[in-house]
Amino acid sequence: MKQDTKLIHGYNSEDPRTGAVNVPIYQTSTFRQPELGHHLGYEYSRTGNPTREALENAIAALENGTHGLAFGSGMAALTTVLSLYSSGDRILISKNVYGGTFRVLDKVFKNFGITYTITDTSDLIAFEKEITPDVKAVLIESPANPLMYITDIAEISKISKKHGIHTIVDNTFMTPYLQRPLDLGADIVVHSATKYLGGHSDVVAGLAVVKDEELAQRLYFLQNATGGVLGPFDSFLVLRGIKTLGVRMDRHSSNAQKIAEYLSKNPAVSKIYYPGLESDPGYEINRKQASTGGGMMSFELTPDYDYRKFVSSTKIIALAESLGGVESLVCHPASMTHASIPKDIREREGITDNLIRLSVGIEDVEDLIEDIENALEASKVA
Repeated sequence: MKQDTKLIHGYNSEDPRTGAVNVPIYQTSTFRQPELGHHLGYEYSRTGNPTREALENAIAALENGTHGLAFGSGMAALTTVLSLYSSGDRILISKNVYGGTFRVLDKVFKNFGITYTITDTSDLIAFEKEITPDVKAVLIESPANPLMYITDIAEISKISKKHGIHTIVDNTFMTPYLQRPLDLGADIVVHSATKYLGGHSDVVAGLAVVKDEELAQRLYFLQNATGGVLGPFDSFLVLRGIKTLGVRMDRHSSNAQKIAEYLSKNPAVSKIYYPGLESDPGYEINRKQASTGGGMMSFELTPDYDYRKFVSSTKIIALAESLGGVESLVCHPASMTHASIPKDIREREGITDNLIRLSVGIEDVEDLIEDIENALEASKVA
């Protein structure tokens, strides 16, 4: 079954009892049991809910995994995955990870003796040198947020397996429509389903997917024990979003490619980060492991332009946190999504004050380019 068909039919997407073409919203906390020790597959909605289960089956099918788990947010999914590890363990993280990922490692898990090291996962030799006996996992974003750095997932996974550590990939930016890390050798995939999978900026959700049965059972235990599960209505919203993921990602990617090409020739832009451009250092690897450059990009304005005025001057493109919705969003990473990262680390990794991140929506691309042109004109320093 091809991916476009799988998005709609590749899981238990219908109600077998009534024939409803959408999975019903089982808005219930508990389930009647016919007798002691016997139930009809569900006991309590923290442990299992039919609507959530449909979503979990859907993401497992789309990522070519065997087990999916749905959580109340992307950070809840990641926190549960990181809870696999113990005091004394160390996690390697790729450069430019989402600020919330850095924050939960630096401010929460560090208190439990789980440490981290920022490493350049695009440098395979340097990465392997970082693997010591205390390292238990590597956490990758490819493209990385916000500088769109590309990591060779297959090669990192190969090195990780050689050393017996897990490869965790945050696939939020690409989605399983464009990139499937489990097929490349990764052990765990996580998503902020708030973004492209939901697709309409109306739900907060997180997902995790694995292939390994033992790993799945450990994650199921943590999901149930810690309780950060996704509710049935929000599960329904993500399922609804997934059905149109293909057509949306095609438009996101097409629009982003055109805007990136426009910005790459604009004298107001000193640097652009988009793996769909042949000039991007990650272009060849991204082309090998993903279908397109995706819908996300970042760029730096020259000193002749005021980034504050730029982000507040767009009319169609909204200044807002988050990404991946049908509407285009502009963000200032240094003061928004990555503000929790200390300034010296931000600047060392290239997250400067002049850096702008753009989540390209599905509007008419000519309108978006005109909006950007008008904002650049308004932000030019006299």
